[in-house]
Amino acid sequence: QVQLVESGGGLVQAGGSLRLSCATSGSIFSINAMGWYRQAPGKQRELVAAISRGGRTNYLGSVKGRFTISRDNAKNTVYLQMNSLKPEDTAVYLCNLAVFVTTGGYEYDRWGQGIQVTVSS
Repeated sequence: QVQLVESGGGLVQAGGSLRLSCATSGSIFSINAMGWYRQAPGKQRELVAAISRGGRTNYLGSVKGRFTISRDNAKNTVYLQMNSLKPEDTAVYLCNLAVFVTTGGYEYDRWGQGIQVTVSS
């Protein structure tokens, strides 16, 4: 059973930084694409950043230059370094495995439980 556990969230003042981590467990052979989403109250879930196995990245326009996604393929872990945080970054952040390979073959769209990030002004 594949599980994702996020950590590193919390309360920070505007301009501050946080580093989110998403650790995976279970029989994962490899992860092709993984990323971070966020959902604020009353808003739709949005993709914040994604990274391929080869390291190609994609970012939401409003976080470009402030957030950096990275991954450790040996640990099947993904990180999100968030700098220059703004109150509008406040949301629940969710880790996502978009495409991954287990003993059962290719699997898709596995989510973590989410972690709260709150940025005060």
